[in-house]
Amino acid sequence: MNILRCSRGFSRAWNSSQSRAALSIKCQSPALRLPRRNFHAALALEGIRSQVLKDVGEGITEVQIIQWYVEEGARVEEWKPLCQYQSDKAVDDITSRYEGVVKRLHFQADDTVPTGRALCDIEVDDAKYPEEHPPAASSTEPFPPVPAPADSQATSQPIIPPSTPTAISTENNGIKSRYATLATPAVRGLLKSLNVNIEDVQGTGKDGRVLKEDVQRFAAARSSQPTVAPVPQQGDTSVPLTPIQSQMFKTMTRSLSIPHFGYADELSINNVTRLRKKLAADTKDPRKITFLSFVVKAVSLALNDYPILNAKLDTSNPDKPQLIMRPKHNIGIAMDTPQGLIVPNIKDVGSRSIQDIAQEITRLSALGKAGKLTPADLSGGTITVSNIGNIGGTYVSPVVVTNELAILGIGRARTVPAFDDAGQVTKDEVVNFSWSADHRVVDGATMARMASLVKDLIESPERMLLNLR
Repeated sequence: MNILRCSRGFSRAWNSSQSRAALSIKCQSPALRLPRRNFHAALALEGIRSQVLKDVGEGITEVQIIQWYVEEGARVEEWKPLCQYQSDKAVDDITSRYEGVVKRLHFQADDTVPTGRALCDIEVDDAKYPEEHPPAASSTEPFPPVPAPADSQATSQPIIPPSTPTAISTENNGIKSRYATLATPAVRGLLKSLNVNIEDVQGTGKDGRVLKEDVQRFAAARSSQPTVAPVPQQGDTSVPLTPIQSQMFKTMTRSLSIPHFGYADELSINNVTRLRKKLAADTKDPRKITFLSFVVKAVSLALNDYPILNAKLDTSNPDKPQLIMRPKHNIGIAMDTPQGLIVPNIKDVGSRSIQDIAQEITRLSALGKAGKLTPADLSGGTITVSNIGNIGGTYVSPVVVTNELAILGIGRARTVPAFDDAGQVTKDEVVNFSWSADHRVVDGATMARMASLVKDLIESPERMLLNLR
């Protein structure tokens, strides 16, 4: 309990906002007026630091808060997690720059936060962070000033403590009828047991008092009426997007502003399948070398001949766009995870063996399923491979990711009849490759040549050995 002293010999308990307002009015008289600074909340701003959302890189200008690990009033240690965020590149935590007490959260879960904005305010020890400057006064708001009374008579009105009963009590079951205070406790208990609203009962007692007989009569009449089972209403339901869906919405909206060029072809994968089976049989501790591992390596080898498909289009100057040539092949792998579609990438595929690529795919897949991929795993991609065939579907029309110029979609493998060199019908295992490219800078001939080279490497995997380092 706080004690407010307005002058010598005058004090009053300060238990509620009503008391504070009333006492503030009381202290307006010349004899009791105190300096205004005693009522100002600016002193509470000492030691307040704002945790600002810094630039997270990769051209990201905003993130979405998934959840807070702290709440207002909680103590937080330095470098401990404050909240979890989602960007179009990653899901990660933001750690606290300060040790202290969280005074205010500026954003809630699912809110979008632009970079440079304050996430929260933390009360700290000034001695520990002397170089910091106090935040703007907008981070905390002082009590609004109480308007002065219109005349001197208003100040002489008695102050009614908040505990003093005024008007009609609305306790006991929260009844809000004008007859509420006219019902005895026994009647109120009967109303509760029969689930009857007193406003629905016509009282026959004095001054409209509701009697037990009135409640019983109402309940009996209600029970005699035939009940009609309510018909369930079927209608639209609003469901908010998940954080990953929200970021995918923004990314794909930007991507669809790109004019796409599509190219599809059918590949025979008989030789790759036989090679994979042979490697598994010859190795005592076989690594899981998937078909996707061969595709990723084939794409990297083809990029050596067609580096434009590994480039980035810089449109920061719309009047003079330019290509940023990227020497390393950071090939993204689209993955279906419990959180949604994410695209981590394998760094520097050109310097990796097929076995290294297989191990990295396994690592990224495990992290994706556990929701533990880091921003480093998800940032820096230069071209993407999406293997939709693991789920199903023969054909796909992939969408180019922003900051990239091409993407490959892989369909489901299937067995079809084919003719061999002798004209005999044999079984052939085939798969469809569907390419999409940014047609602003990639022409159809370049895309077709790139796709044909990848096809040759997949159908004759021994050719990859000539280029391996």
